[in-house]
Amino acid sequence: MSELSEAFSNIEARPTTQVAALDIGSNSFHLVVARIVAGSVQILHRVKQKVRLADGLDKHNRLSDEAMQRGLDTLQIIAESLKGFEPDTVRIVATYTLRKAKNAKEFIQAAKQILPYPIEVISGIEEARLIYSGVAHTVQNDGQRLVVDIGGGSTEFIIGEGFESKIMRSLQMGCVSYTKRFFANGSLSSGAFKKAVTAAQQELELIDAKYIKLGWRHCIGTSGTIKAIVLLAQSLDDANPEGFVSLDDLKALRDKCISAGHIKDLKLAVTEDRVPVLAAGISILIGIFKSLKITTMEYSAAALREGVLYEMEEQLAHHDIRERTAQSLATRYDVDVDQAKRVHVTTLAVYNQCKKAWKIGGQQYRNLLSWAALLHEVGLQINSRGVQRHSGYILQNVDLHGFNQEQQVLLSVLTRFHRKKLRPDELPEFWQFDSEVVKKLIVILRLGVLLNIKRQDDFLPDFAVVVDDKSIQITFPEQWLLHKPIISADLAREAEYLSVLNYKLAFS
Repeated sequence: MSELSEAFSNIEARPTTQVAALDIGSNSFHLVVARIVAGSVQILHRVKQKVRLADGLDKHNRLSDEAMQRGLDTLQIIAESLKGFEPDTVRIVATYTLRKAKNAKEFIQAAKQILPYPIEVISGIEEARLIYSGVAHTVQNDGQRLVVDIGGGSTEFIIGEGFESKIMRSLQMGCVSYTKRFFANGSLSSGAFKKAVTAAQQELELIDAKYIKLGWRHCIGTSGTIKAIVLLAQSLDDANPEGFVSLDDLKALRDKCISAGHIKDLKLAVTEDRVPVLAAGISILIGIFKSLKITTMEYSAAALREGVLYEMEEQLAHHDIRERTAQSLATRYDVDVDQAKRVHVTTLAVYNQCKKAWKIGGQQYRNLLSWAALLHEVGLQINSRGVQRHSGYILQNVDLHGFNQEQQVLLSVLTRFHRKKLRPDELPEFWQFDSEVVKKLIVILRLGVLLNIKRQDDFLPDFAVVVDDKSIQITFPEQWLLHKPIISADLAREAEYLSVLNYKLAFS
């Protein structure tokens, strides 16, 4: 026994980080817990709960109380698996249903009482990028690949090669939404299938020509819907390659559904929770195969949550996709890099002196300020007049890979108000960021921009910033301002601008 107890005594344990990713999907909630060791991600634990959140969306895109409660009850179950995790090691992403729901904020605020981690509502394009990342890190094949993920409310299409995605789209068709639309009464008629397939092909008219032209060598499907269909296809024909599905397989499954006539009479080897959405999934997949001229599709178990995990590994290793996104934008919009760097340095100098008193510490706020400082002049390419409006518009509407919806909105708000008049009534409501924190970030960025108005290196001396709740005092070297009357006038005007936010600026 003593020999066994000392068996590993000479082995040095490697440092590890335990992380978790939660996907709040339209059909299911998926939690994956993993550890990062020696640069690799090792899955430790999975939790999947069927919620069908999209079932609760009405025609006005409001989420029902019942659907919200189903989701909150599920989060209570999942919370047990997240006890003891540090904030930076958990990422929660929400997809189609919370993108669409006009009352999503109510759900997220209630969820905050259950899980002490921010919930990020991500765009369809960001969802697609993360799905591709999950597949790319777990599937080995050469050449371009098409990845398709059928969710509860949307379906994502990505063509990429290696770890890089090339084109991405998210279309509004999913197994839950199509079930409500075409199979709500449980009837599995040929007419219902025909309408559902046609509707899917109509959606695909937006992308089919472009995708077919770019082409791919491998077609990969992800998500529970495709997994169930692939398994059924295998059960129908043992000659099929394992893990693949063809259009003939899909048509055979459709015919079996039509022969059954109703969901309650369907006799297929599929889990009970998958039965209600199976017909919609088959219809969508038939439409995809027809419009994109797919012959066979291979199934991959990796999807959105795996993509989130691998991105967390990248960010923990300081290879942040958002840095590459910011650099790409700066290049595309021909940003004055020297000026961006000046503003960045000054903005962080102000931030570092304010963060403790204003309670805005944390890597996220620092990073968002950094990106806003580096990108505040992207709008110059449109026009120098109203550059702040142009910059805000660009950052609101461009694809910002790596940023969730709220982060993108905050970046656009910071750049929109980096100069000139402030309009408090135009500040949006956030659920991830406190409104006073947003105002403080705006104040800090504005000072970083204003103090570099001369666009000169070595112009600005060292200065001190002292803040309390609603006041800012900037102190320059003695008599420096006496020789800078224009800067003094600019600061005086800035004090007037900031007063509409109820902040008082003083300087000497």
